[in-house]
Amino acid sequence: MATFVIVHGAWSGAHAWRWVRPLLRTAGHEVVTPSLTGLGERAHLATPETDLDVHIADVVAVLHYEDLTDVVLVGHSYGGMVITGVADRTPERIGQLVYLDADVPRAGESMLDLVPAESRALYEESARTRGDGWRVPAPLPDPLPPDIPSEVAWAVARMVHHPLATMTQPLHLEHGETELPRTFVLCTEEKEGEAEPPSVTRVRTDPSWRLVELAASHTAHVAAPALLSSTLLKIAAG
Repeated sequence: MATFVIVHGAWSGAHAWRWVRPLLRTAGHEVVTPSLTGLGERAHLATPETDLDVHIADVVAVLHYEDLTDVVLVGHSYGGMVITGVADRTPERIGQLVYLDADVPRAGESMLDLVPAESRALYEESARTRGDGWRVPAPLPDPLPPDIPSEVAWAVARMVHHPLATMTQPLHLEHGETELPRTFVLCTEEKEGEAEPPSVTRVRTDPSWRLVELAASHTAHVAAPALLSSTLLKIAAG
């Protein structure tokens, strides 16, 4: 039996993994999906001081208080920032890391360092104009497409503003780059015309990584939970 701890992405929360959790549990595995401070059902806890270190501490605390070991630690999107820090703080509790279409930071890099310049400018401007200077509204089309799947609409309706400091704080690593096994799951759908993110280029050129392609969109946990779950099970099995 594997123990999956899944860290959600920006603007989201544990609720967005409601379609994946039962599939992994039915396969006989333990699944923990914490919501980070200021997000999901913990949105009311957000403050201007909610930064990356706070989110790293959230997950470290879950591993400690649940006494979890040999964990398959999964980070989706922004969650890659968090799991990189968690692996640095408590490597003895982790068996392997899985970056699901996620940021792969080096020491000293912030999330905003890893996104295109236009995205960085958008997030900073929207925080100034619509987020009281410290929260980033979700970058959603307005109005939403009329043919959006019901599951996606459900998840979108529960997105909340994301604390800006979690995106701007550089990652601090106490022990350098991890030696834990790492897999990057690259979602390949709905990315026409997009430049390859620096994280993906980094993974492609580093033989210490395993790269797995998934024929699904960035929101595979909502749009393709069965396919994603089977992929995670294969990764956990080695």
